[in-house]
Amino acid sequence: MVLHNMDKTDIILVMYLLINSRMSNRELAERLNLSVNAVHKRIQTLIELGVIRKFTAKLSLFKLGGVIIQIFGVSTALTIETLPEKISKNNCVYWVALAGGNYLYIGAYLRNLSDLESFVDFIKTEAKIPNPIVGIVSSPFTGHDIPVPAHDVSLTPLDHKIIHSLHDDSRKAISDIAEELGMSAKTIRRRLSNMMEHHLIDLSLEWYPDASNDIMTVLHLHLKPTIEKKSIPQVLGKYMPNLLFYWLFSDLPNELMAIVWTNTMKELKEIQERLVKENMFESIIPNILYVGYLFETWRDEYNPHVK
Repeated sequence: MVLHNMDKTDIILVMYLLINSRMSNRELAERLNLSVNAVHKRIQTLIELGVIRKFTAKLSLFKLGGVIIQIFGVSTALTIETLPEKISKNNCVYWVALAGGNYLYIGAYLRNLSDLESFVDFIKTEAKIPNPIVGIVSSPFTGHDIPVPAHDVSLTPLDHKIIHSLHDDSRKAISDIAEELGMSAKTIRRRLSNMMEHHLIDLSLEWYPDASNDIMTVLHLHLKPTIEKKSIPQVLGKYMPNLLFYWLFSDLPNELMAIVWTNTMKELKEIQERLVKENMFESIIPNILYVGYLFETWRDEYNPHVK
């Protein structure tokens, strides 16, 4: 298969779907100033290329009381290509990426912070990272506000069954869900709308940008101590859609980790030079990602009302 370069429209399209994978082609077309048919073709192309593998639905991590962490560091393993499979045996791991210099990035969902020490020990052993850097995510940023779900809103058994039905195909038609569960389309639509309104369900996708011919880079950004964090979204927002995500860490107060997409090394260099001129970072260290893997976790297994 010939490798394909994504353009900025592809990236913005994917970012919308990462936040809400049930967003209709018509709504996407309006936001992207494209025809509905053009949006459909772009999505199909990304699926055929393996860039989009699956549209997913999961119970909100915040509703479950989970914690997001990022662990990264240099592995002493002679080869790191076999490590993702070993690391994924821990059902907290949702993301593993390999980068230059035997560097690994590992994203995980912990049920609570009391699991942190044992999880870090697991990574030290299996990933052979003797001195990992551990970041407890305080604010994941995707360019969109992600409200915390209401804790006083309960999920019904039917809600859990709807999430289960949408788990591997979150763009499934309401009529298909209704037929599968033996309920009316009106009831399914009402329950799903309620979950979405109260942010009880995460509707996203599995995205593999390394299936394209683009460059994905992690930027390690060290803030100057005088910089106020409230200024970060405004500054980094100027770099979208090239800057896809960034994470702030509660235990690493002056550190940010950002994921940047570019078509060329020249474009990456220009972004780095622009960031230097922002005069808010003591250092900016890029690390190019070679390949990434996504894995199912305990969140995917959690569904008390589905047999």
